[in-house]
Amino acid sequence: MIGHLDEVVIDCHDTMLLAEFWWSVLGGEIVRQSREWVALHPPTGITVSFQEVPEAKAMKNRVHLDIAVDDLEMAAVAAEALGATRIGGPQPDPVGGFQVMADPEGNEFCFIVGPTLSEGADHP
Repeated sequence: MIGHLDEVVIDCHDTMLLAEFWWSVLGGEIVRQSREWVALHPPTGITVSFQEVPEAKAMKNRVHLDIAVDDLEMAAVAAEALGATRIGGPQPDPVGGFQVMADPEGNEFCFIVGPTLSEGADHP
């Protein structure tokens, strides 16, 4: 082993906007370290930090967050009320399903239902 995963960092234009959006989704504590760097420490899971960058998002994320929820539609509606958008419709799979979303700056993430990878499910 070389090291351990410390946090996930999302590049953005408005660190507090995204920290507050993700706080509404995940809960936890927001810690503003500077105008350019804000961390969200959710009650479970890993820290998600937001780093200010000058460039706009240009294409699909190569990495995204999967957020386990009890109900895809309820989660999507709640996230839309916070400024998220849906990308396509819900995608069923043999063990549950997922809904691709974008946060207020266009970063893709998925709400997922059913067993998680840690429970042995296959997820795209």
